[in-house]
Amino acid sequence: MEKLREHNITLRSGNIVLRPMTEDDWGLLHKWNSDPEVLYFSEGRDVNSYTLEETQGIYRSVSQNAFCFIIEFDGMPIGECWLQRMNLERILERFPGLDCRRIDLEIGEKEFWNRGIGTRVIRMLTEFGFKREHADAIFGLVGGHNPRSRRAFEKNGYVLHQEVPDPEGAKARVSWDLMITREAFSEICPGG
Repeated sequence: MEKLREHNITLRSGNIVLRPMTEDDWGLLHKWNSDPEVLYFSEGRDVNSYTLEETQGIYRSVSQNAFCFIIEFDGMPIGECWLQRMNLERILERFPGLDCRRIDLEIGEKEFWNRGIGTRVIRMLTEFGFKREHADAIFGLVGGHNPRSRRAFEKNGYVLHQEVPDPEGAKARVSWDLMITREAFSEICPGG
């Protein structure tokens, strides 16, 4: 089985640090990915829990095309996030030849929900994606059952690119593809 692709990038903004995810983080990642309440918001389909092996498979696979981070708040690990090369054909087909990325995040420690941390993490990853990775566009792919996540992206200048119908039996009728372009980011953050 492939290992987690690690990197040496750390991002800081006040009391939030995004540090590299490592093979030593499985205890944290499994804890968050076996909590049904956390997974309700982070997963598009009904998943109550992942096994350790499933958790390792997900992150090891994603890490091959992403910068995966552990979110720390005041030195305490509270969640995870990543900036990944776009992997959805519906978006790649609409933006051929462009460097499109996506942000995914999960606040696993529920006492840190509704404190604006996700909004700040999105900002940090967006800046990283445009300033250091030179992406052309970055997306937030949000389930219709998670309007808080949509608002967090919109607070960072992301706009609705398209509504995507969800399959029968999903948590919501639609999901949202939110995006921001490098040009739009430069208007919000001059010098970006």
